[in-house]
Amino acid sequence: MSEAPSALPTTPTGKTRTESDSVGSMEIPADAYWGIHTERARENFPITRRPISVYPDLIRALAMVKQAAARANKELGTIEPEKARVIDQACQEIIDGKLHDQFVVGVIQGGAGTSTNMNTNEVIANRGLEIMGHEFGDYVHLHPIDDVNRSQSTNDVYPTAIKLAMVLGTKRLLAEHHKLSEAFLRKGTEFAQVLKVGRTQLQDAVPMTLGQEFNGFAHTLTEDFERLSETIPWLNEINLGATAIGTGITADPRYAEAVRKKLSEISGFEMVTSPDLIEATSDAGIFMTLSGHLKRASVKLSKICNDLRLLSSGPQAGIGEINLPARQAGSSIMPGKVNPVIPEVVNQVAFSVIGADATVTAAAEAGQLQLNAFEPVIAHSILQSLAWMTNGCYTLRVHCIDGITANMSRLATQVETSVGVVTALTPYIGYAASAKLAHIALTTNASIAELVVQAGLMSSEEVARVLSPERLSGLVPTTGVMKIIEIEDSTD
Repeated sequence: MSEAPSALPTTPTGKTRTESDSVGSMEIPADAYWGIHTERARENFPITRRPISVYPDLIRALAMVKQAAARANKELGTIEPEKARVIDQACQEIIDGKLHDQFVVGVIQGGAGTSTNMNTNEVIANRGLEIMGHEFGDYVHLHPIDDVNRSQSTNDVYPTAIKLAMVLGTKRLLAEHHKLSEAFLRKGTEFAQVLKVGRTQLQDAVPMTLGQEFNGFAHTLTEDFERLSETIPWLNEINLGATAIGTGITADPRYAEAVRKKLSEISGFEMVTSPDLIEATSDAGIFMTLSGHLKRASVKLSKICNDLRLLSSGPQAGIGEINLPARQAGSSIMPGKVNPVIPEVVNQVAFSVIGADATVTAAAEAGQLQLNAFEPVIAHSILQSLAWMTNGCYTLRVHCIDGITANMSRLATQVETSVGVVTALTPYIGYAASAKLAHIALTTNASIAELVVQAGLMSSEEVARVLSPERLSGLVPTTGVMKIIEIEDSTD
């Protein structure tokens, strides 16, 4: 039987302090800012070996919520001003990036996020005690639940914090996503006059420009930018003040509005209190929406990466129309081989996002009655997808797209020998005649342009005009009078 996984790492001194709760007593690392509730969670949930601190946006969001609560409670007179002050200061330090290593509970946990909320309460309380000149764990002066968690429940703190963390992550993704789209547009401009063969179903189709292809990549990303942006106002609808199930028990009736205003000021986002706090406390609809948009964006980005790998395939025996930057040796046995490793890693990001969306869907469906117990895996899945997609967009732009070059000689040769150009002649000589010429060209390797002139269907000047790069790529409309001409299946 394999050994059970150990809890997350302890602090280095080896000394301990004793804390107690309703279950019993435990020894806590003496210099740990967390307390007994966190320590129990460390023992209970060593599942992923990943602490919640891997998501800095979540830690900052939790601190923002606690800071807003302290300020609202102070304003309403439900907490002593000095306690509110030190809670506020401790929260600001966490928002500024301090003490994140003290958020040690695992990202996947039972209890609907209670362990995350307790970890937050205890870190803030013990830092507050330190500010006040008291020992860690001396909660008579500042209590994690009675003071830091005043007017709150995990059931309104946790969903509010993960929504806020998702807003922060989404905005960061949007910034990188936009830069990636702009990178494709720059390549579209650079390749605007580079003619190439288009393809449908992996078969040669009509000509286009390489610039049009890259512009298409940019515009498909723009669509997903818009969809992801639409989720932010929905994420800003919160249930703070709901407390346990949405009835607001233990909170001042004025608290929900007061804490909403404070959180808006602290976060810089206009938060909106849900009109039905009972519904909002149990509903996971926005998480499915965001996850679905992330899946859509990742699938489309993965499709672009598939295209980049195909277009750069070879370089000798493949399509070989573009050259991706060489990032590393591609084989331990084949000298000189270079693989499209950047598009490949972004493909794998997309596969993960697709799987995460399935997880979010299952977890949202599994919620029961007044609470969804599975929000931790929802939070983990979406925050990971946001972080990985952000990193993927950056990596693809900086290490791949910006350095792509066109294989000009290969592109020119492919267009010159492509039978697909005959499509441009159909308005002038008709579909039947064009099909026969295409068949002849394929069987004889003759040039379509030469065959048209030889058949007396058009002059060389007319063919050159119709088959100009501008007309072939659709930059100049094709016009002409259809002439249905019968020709024989010969090269004469």
